[in-house]
Amino acid sequence: MFLTLTTTGTPERPATDLGYLLHKHPDKAQAFSTSYGTAHVLYPEADAERCTAALLLEVDAVALVRRGKGKGRGGAPDAALAQYVNDRPYAASSLLAVALSNVFSSAMKGVCNARPELPGQARPLRIEVPALPARGGPDLVRKLFEPLGWTVTAEPVPLDSEFPEWGDSRYVGLVLASGALTLAEALRHLYVLLPVLDDAKHYWVAPDEVDKLLRAGEGWLPGHPEQKLITSRYLARRWSLTRAATERLELVRLAEADDSEVEEIDNAVEAETETEEKPTPLAVRRREAIVTALRRSGAARVLDLGCGQGQLVQTLLKDPAFTEIVGVDVSMRALTIASRRLKLDRMGERQASRVTLFQGSLAYTDGRLKGYDAAVLSEVIEHLDLPRLPALEYAVFGSARPRTVLVTTPNVEYNVRWESLPAGHVRHGDHRFEWTRAEFRTWAQAVAERHGYTVAFEPVGPDDPEVGPPTQMAVFTMTTPKEAKAA
Repeated sequence: MFLTLTTTGTPERPATDLGYLLHKHPDKAQAFSTSYGTAHVLYPEADAERCTAALLLEVDAVALVRRGKGKGRGGAPDAALAQYVNDRPYAASSLLAVALSNVFSSAMKGVCNARPELPGQARPLRIEVPALPARGGPDLVRKLFEPLGWTVTAEPVPLDSEFPEWGDSRYVGLVLASGALTLAEALRHLYVLLPVLDDAKHYWVAPDEVDKLLRAGEGWLPGHPEQKLITSRYLARRWSLTRAATERLELVRLAEADDSEVEEIDNAVEAETETEEKPTPLAVRRREAIVTALRRSGAARVLDLGCGQGQLVQTLLKDPAFTEIVGVDVSMRALTIASRRLKLDRMGERQASRVTLFQGSLAYTDGRLKGYDAAVLSEVIEHLDLPRLPALEYAVFGSARPRTVLVTTPNVEYNVRWESLPAGHVRHGDHRFEWTRAEFRTWAQAVAERHGYTVAFEPVGPDDPEVGPPTQMAVFTMTTPKEAKAA
C-alpha cells in the first residue's frame, strides 16, 4: 500500500520544508509499527526545488485476519477465501488512513514547533495513490475531491491489460494536485475520503468515530455537496451515528452562516430538561417480539440457532420461565464473545445450569437439537446461499422438530425507508438474499406444509402501510397428529 506526497519550492521557500511539516527528516528512512503492519516513511527525492515523501504500508495479513472486526474485505470477510486472498496489502483503504493519522499526526493537526509559520502556508501539492478502490468509479472520486480545490486525475485500472474486453476494475490510479491548500488540510481530506471511497472499514465503527470525522472534516465537510454520502460511508452506514454526525454538522453550518459559536446556536433546550425519548433500536424490538412469542407458546426449553454473540440468550436468561436455553453457532469466535458477554466463567451454578453454548452447523442434522419446546432463527436464513436452505429446513423442521419455530428475516421492501442504504444494496455485506413479504410467506407456508406445522406472520418494528415492517417474523406451530392427518 503506497502513497506519495510531493511539493515544489524556491530558494526562499525550499521544498525540503516538507520535512519540518511531516516531522520526518528527508535524509532518513524511518519505520513505525501499526496494529496491522509496518509503515515506512522515506524520501525518493529531496532538494530545494522538489521534495517527495513516500508512505509505504506493509500489511501483516495474519494480524489483519486475527484482529479485524470490520466488515467487507477486513476482519469479517464477504466470502470464505477473502481472509486469504484480498486487496488489503496493496490498495488504499482505512488501513492507510489510520497509518497517515498515526505517522503524520502532528502534520495533520497543523503543528510544527520548529517552524511555526509553515503549517498555515498553502503550498503546491501533488498526491499519488497508485491503487485506490473506488466504489462509485472515477466520477465519484472527482465529486469528492474537486469541491475541495483539487485537480483530479482518476485513471481506471483494467481488470487485465491482456484482455481489454473484460473492462475496468473498481480501482483507479489517483493523482491530486493543488496549489491552494495547506498540508494539514490535504492530510485530513485523505484521512476521511480514502475509506469513504473504499467503503469497507477494517475495524468496528464505534461512537467515537463521529468525533474523529468532525475533527478531520472541520472547515470543509459541513459545506461539501456530498456530505451525506461521506458521512454515511465513513460511519459504515450505522444509522444512529450518521444521524448524530449530520445533526452536529448542520449546527456547524448554521453557526458559520450566522457568524456565531455552535454553543450559541444549540441552546434551545437545556440538557437537564431534555425529555424526548430515543427510538428503540430494531434489534431490541426484534428480541422483544421473540420473547413475547415464546412466552405465548409456553416454551420452557429454547434453542437459539445461529446465536451469534449471545444477545438473545442474554435476554432469555433474565426470564425464569425459560428453564433451559441453548445457543448454537457455527463460529467459535462468536461463541467465545457470547461466553464473555454472558460471563459464564463467573455465573452462579444455578444460573449456569440453565444455559449451554455449543458449535454446530444448521446445514446438517444434529441429535443434540432434538426434544426442545422452541427454536429461534433470528436473522439467520438470509446469511445462507439459497441452495442450502433445504438442508437447514430439514435439519430444523424435519429432524429437530421443536413444537414452535420462530424465524425472523429482513423485509427487503422496507429498505427504501433507510436513508443511508444505497438503492439495490442489502442491509449487511454477508446477506445472500433479502425477501419481500410475499416471498417470505411463500417459503414459510411451503415449509409448514411439508413438515406438519401451521404458520402465522407478525410484523417487527413500525408497520409501514406501503412497504410493511423492517423485520418480518414467521411463527411455526407443530400440528397435533389429528390436525396433521387432516392436513
